[in-house]
Amino acid sequence: MQLSPVDQVLAGLDAALRTVAAQAHASRPCPTPAPGVVEGPLDPAQRRLSGALMRVNHVGEVCAQALYQAQAITARDDDTRRRMARAAREETDHLAWTEQRLRELGDRVSWLNPLWYAGAFGIGLVAGRFGDDWSLGFVVETERQVERHLAGHLDRLPDGDQRSRAIVAQMKEDESRHADDALAAGARALPWPVRGLMRAAAKVMTGTAHHL
Repeated sequence: MQLSPVDQVLAGLDAALRTVAAQAHASRPCPTPAPGVVEGPLDPAQRRLSGALMRVNHVGEVCAQALYQAQAITARDDDTRRRMARAAREETDHLAWTEQRLRELGDRVSWLNPLWYAGAFGIGLVAGRFGDDWSLGFVVETERQVERHLAGHLDRLPDGDQRSRAIVAQMKEDESRHADDALAAGARALPWPVRGLMRAAAKVMTGTAHHL
């Protein structure tokens, strides 16, 4: 059953406060390097790079929470709503892991997280209004782009920062599964102009979050 507009607003505000203002709690242990993998010391420049990349990843998880929450409350089919809610719970793990790693690195989350959340929530509401098949298609494209983005971070993270690399690798695996699940559920392929706009928006977000 779809929520009324008032209930949608209240649900959105509750989710926003929990994502932006509260500490996230993971249901799975934070990924750690495989046995035998040696972590090297990070010099100040490497630590700053790792912090910036993990801040970008944390912003991505803030946006993922917003997108999935918005798409869950606008879903027309109960199965689609459950899929969105399940994916959002896994993204909460990512949110908690990246937040924890930022603390370990002595770095911070983005100052613009409320803005990122609001923008992503609005996009999720629009996607949901077009119907579940288009909403699922948006999930597929979003997760494929995030998967490529995380692969790029694995290339850029310092070799000695095996803790961050373990977290990013697990996130990449989860995002791939979310895309596959949405595709199997009947997602429609988005037209290329929409995919291009999504890539452009993601580039602006990641570039800004790297610093702010």
